[in-house]
Amino acid sequence: MDMQYQLKAGSYYLYDMRETPSAVTGERRFKLKTDTVAIAFDVHTGEVHQHGSPTRIQSWANNTRRRLRAAGAQDVANDIVVVSGPLPVDELNKCLWVRGYVRRMFSRLATLPHGKLQRPSEPFRKAA
Repeated sequence: MDMQYQLKAGSYYLYDMRETPSAVTGERRFKLKTDTVAIAFDVHTGEVHQHGSPTRIQSWANNTRRRLRAAGAQDVANDIVVVSGPLPVDELNKCLWVRGYVRRMFSRLATLPHGKLQRPSEPFRKAA
């Protein structure tokens, strides 16, 4: 639970929760700010290899696949999958915290809500 994504003003911010908040502002410094998030993982084991901005993660995956194929590990290279887009923050954080959770999220990807739509904190009530 050291790394955590938060959605603020339509952007994903990655924080290291081990760092102490600033004495002045009371907030932690963010490690990454991006409009969409990508996760590279092994489709069979569910191990998360990399996460962050889609451009960097896609580049990492392409280079890693190329190296693995050159080394004769075609099956291992084919197991690397990249998922990117506006993913729900709670699902994204579970992928980082729970081993193998990204495989479950990947199987439900088509049914997940748009990640930047915020759920209301409490249901709306009609006035009496």
